[in-house]
Amino acid sequence: MTGNGAPPRAVVVGAGIGGLTAAASLSAAGWQVTVFERAGSVEPVGAGLALAPNGLRALDAIGIGDVLRGHAVPQAMGMRRPDGRWLLRATTATMVADRFGDPIILMARATLIEALLTRVPDGALRLSTEVTSVSPDGMVVTGAGEEVRADLVVAADGIGSAVRSALWAAEQPRLKYAGFTTWRLLTGPLPAEAGPVQMAETWGRGKLFGVMPLAGGRVYCYAAAEAEPGAPVSARIADGLEPGSYPPGGQALGEQGELLRVFRHWHEPISFLVQLVSPAAVLRHDVAELAAPLRSFHQGRVALLGDAAHPMTPNLGQGACQAIEDAVVLARLVAGSGNDAASVGRALATYTAQRLPRTTQVVRWSRRMGAMSTWKAPVAVAFRDQLAAVMGKVAPAAALRGLAPIYDWRPPAA
Repeated sequence: MTGNGAPPRAVVVGAGIGGLTAAASLSAAGWQVTVFERAGSVEPVGAGLALAPNGLRALDAIGIGDVLRGHAVPQAMGMRRPDGRWLLRATTATMVADRFGDPIILMARATLIEALLTRVPDGALRLSTEVTSVSPDGMVVTGAGEEVRADLVVAADGIGSAVRSALWAAEQPRLKYAGFTTWRLLTGPLPAEAGPVQMAETWGRGKLFGVMPLAGGRVYCYAAAEAEPGAPVSARIADGLEPGSYPPGGQALGEQGELLRVFRHWHEPISFLVQLVSPAAVLRHDVAELAAPLRSFHQGRVALLGDAAHPMTPNLGQGACQAIEDAVVLARLVAGSGNDAASVGRALATYTAQRLPRTTQVVRWSRRMGAMSTWKAPVAVAFRDQLAAVMGKVAPAAALRGLAPIYDWRPPAA
């Protein structure tokens, strides 16, 4: 462990959003930080994301909240049927900002990563470095055989966390398929002739498609459909697509073609937007979460964070926000711990006590929303659509009240 007046040392495993936020937050709290990332570059996984008011407040703690607020664009959120009919429309930016102090800001994931990197100390990020083992006493071993003794280890190594699998093995933290798969894509600036694109989610039987305009004329799209895990891609131009559809020649289109096939009868601009990107730019991931919540987020000097601790479905747009919250809370709790094992242990016990109940609730709410969005039974779909239409007409603010436990969160005092 560190000593002789040296700052306490933290090792962060993983350089995603949660890991970089942890590195920035711990550095600001006086810790010497090293981030081990097995990839050769910090490439954001995914196309876009939403920063809700709770996430923006957490980012204020490391001084980049206002930078990201600069990417806000006016949004008029709506819910549509596959034929294009509007079920619900509301100016969410104003409503959310009036209720919670900030709007929901949509942006490319790379924009957030770039902002976080400005708060990570020079030399702290070690790329192409895989962590092969972590022990509860803070010993970290890399694939090159390097041994690093840390006062705190932050495992931000994602949904398939090797640290969680090793140190929480007694809990058997099994991943469970959520029942649906997702696609994501991010367009470049739209051509002038495209005209304005409106923010909306379209819900059908067993699937949905979201369209989210971003700053700079780009559009983030996401889709979900009920499917077997690992279902093979089968789409080709000849499979249900209109003659002359892009690209020509009848070649297999991979995930882009699958997306065009699954949503081929849905309203525009869905197919137009999908065809604006290259086939390789369409990302697909089966959605999973833990079969049961962990009993704690810490062991010894090791803390889990973000998807390593509480993977969730994307339906509330809270994955990134909850990882950011984790990181800021953790850094503030350990700020005065130094290298004393007992102090670190007490701080991490408080971290579990604060974060486990909250994230468990958010995971549960997101799961329920995901289940409702992929309902297939005609009666259930009709009920859902009718409810949305009624809410849009008589109680557009009701949904915001339901989100208050999430959006009203504020970071603990420094």
